[in-house]
Amino acid sequence: MANLLTDRAFWVNYWESKKGLAVHLPSNYLFHAQLADIIRKNGVKTAIELGGFPGYYAVFLKKYFKLDVTLLDYFVHPPVVKELLEKNDLAEKDIHIIETDLFNYIPEQQYDLVLSCGLIEHFNDTADIINRHIAFVKPGGTLFITLPNFKAVNGWFQKNFDKENYDKHNINSMDPSLLKSICEQAGLKDVQSGYFGRFSVWLENEDQKSASVRLFKKAVWLTGKIFTKLIPFESKNLSPYIILAAKKN
Repeated sequence: MANLLTDRAFWVNYWESKKGLAVHLPSNYLFHAQLADIIRKNGVKTAIELGGFPGYYAVFLKKYFKLDVTLLDYFVHPPVVKELLEKNDLAEKDIHIIETDLFNYIPEQQYDLVLSCGLIEHFNDTADIINRHIAFVKPGGTLFITLPNFKAVNGWFQKNFDKENYDKHNINSMDPSLLKSICEQAGLKDVQSGYFGRFSVWLENEDQKSASVRLFKKAVWLTGKIFTKLIPFESKNLSPYIILAAKKN
């Protein structure tokens, strides 16, 4: 079985189906606290976002932390990136862009912070894609990876109401213990891997779903939010994300 669960055509279609990609990124953007802590503790100056088009995290890190940032992806549509930058009071020169196939690219430099959000789960060989991330990390630098937890309620939603999208994900990769062991075997230290977020559900291109599906999703979302507000905890069955962080010797 090929390592890649998606191809270029998939991503072209995926991004072309999206509307309103250029948005204002708030200071409390998702995972902001974790990233701020890493930057503060490690004196991060440079960062690269892998597989991150249109570059939300690269833009976020430039806007709020003034890092020297790079975006690397297999598919980059410059007008969208330009619009996103302008929406956040930045210029095209503020981020470096590398459009390339990660599997055919040898890093020309290494970075203090290497991150991806929603990338590694699109590959069958989880160890291989994580090790490709590690190649970009400077000695003493930090690896930061997030991915959805489709072993939770949200995954049930994807499987039942968007099977095509669900099948583009390697569900086996969504295992904090597996992710930690891969990093430890690669020689990384201070490895932290666990569930993040109390509860959430979403559907890609939700506006294209039937009214009944949208209503059901809203009801489940509201019920889950109320439940986890009353009894706050993070877990395999409810948390929508997984976070992996580690340092390179």
